[in-house]
Amino acid sequence: MNKFHKPVLLKEILDYLNIKGEGKYIDATLGGGGHTKAILSLGGNVLGLDRDPEAIKSAREYLSTACPIPDGRMTKLELNTSWCLAKGNFKDLKKIAQEHNFEKVDGILFDLGVSSHQLDTPERGFSFKSEAPLDMRMDPDLNVTAADLINGLGKKELEKLFLKYGEEKNYKAITKAILMARKGRPIKEADELAKIIERVKFQGKSKIHPATKVFQALRIAVNDELNNLKESLPQARDLLNKGGRLAIISFHSLEDKIVKDFLKGEKELLILTKKPIVPQEEEIKENKRSRSAKLRVAEKI
Repeated sequence: MNKFHKPVLLKEILDYLNIKGEGKYIDATLGGGGHTKAILSLGGNVLGLDRDPEAIKSAREYLSTACPIPDGRMTKLELNTSWCLAKGNFKDLKKIAQEHNFEKVDGILFDLGVSSHQLDTPERGFSFKSEAPLDMRMDPDLNVTAADLINGLGKKELEKLFLKYGEEKNYKAITKAILMARKGRPIKEADELAKIIERVKFQGKSKIHPATKVFQALRIAVNDELNNLKESLPQARDLLNKGGRLAIISFHSLEDKIVKDFLKGEKELLILTKKPIVPQEEEIKENKRSRSAKLRVAEKI
């Protein structure tokens, strides 16, 4: 399996998407291509997109070996190919789908988690263990980094950010500590910020790192994740054929609420999961990062 990202809830995704031979599917969050490869193995055709060029590169290398295109062409969908990849943000889902002849599809998948590769690559600045610059951009072409926010926002803006996007109860104390620390010099590295938070917020017996919610808030803000999700879901609905299915894996309550509210408000979609599907204990043991995953699925009627 591709080391870029271990696909979460893979069996459940394949069961709910109900893959049809020669059917068309969109993997809106390609990562390393694990979900895409599984769909291809069941006979589906896949358009995979990701805003991270490193993900596109890694997935292309992986799929070229695991699911080679007959004529070797990998940049544009041809009639005799089963997969194609596109760099792009899923907020532009409909436009990208039309450009690649995927206007009507049988299934769309969103896996909203940060990839293992992004977390484990120090220079990306996603992990609080990293001594690399506070970056957190999924797309390196974005202008604003996490360091820009930490060092540029005022007291009220930081407090609002940590409370709204991180649901961090200690947002005031953490903000105060950050403001004090940056008086001396800018906070530039991920582990530097994590240590500031650790001094304020005692971890105790919790398995969750004290900086988790602040890092989540910064990542969401830098990448505009929630607004992108809100923009993409109606587009996904419109792209589905009748009977086509929309499967969405979220990893925190803010994402899950957006997904839940969208599905409940849609007359064109029949919800197939009364309660979100969560990983079994065995999967969590094999992949600890799957523990907070929630899968919701709906069908176009």
